[in-house]
Amino acid sequence: MGDRGLDVVDRLVGQNIRILRQDRRISQTELGRMIDVTFQQVQKYENGTNRVGSGRLFKIASVLDVPITAFFEGARKPLNGDTRPPPAAMLSKPYVLRLLQAFCAVETLDLRRSLVELTENLAAARVPI
Repeated sequence: MGDRGLDVVDRLVGQNIRILRQDRRISQTELGRMIDVTFQQVQKYENGTNRVGSGRLFKIASVLDVPITAFFEGARKPLNGDTRPPPAAMLSKPYVLRLLQAFCAVETLDLRRSLVELTENLAAARVPI
């Protein structure tokens, strides 16, 4: 199924599957094996290319040990017209969850501030990393 019939919530569910899978340190191949689909199908779910059926969503929730509602986190529309992506959507980007996990392991406040400033400066300068 292409974009036809998919909506923002379908894509959000896919993003949240990716975030929760990565948090559990489970590969797409492993998740696919556990829910009886190929890793390519898991990839299509996560990218929002294919809609996840309710039965499959239940299996994924069981494997990841989360309530089904976890896949809908961030589905509320912003009240203030904010166009920035919700934090949960940002977590689904490559390496973001790993970066956040490593950042949280840094205990020194000054070092955390320096890391944030470095990252902000790199982003503002559009320096290829």
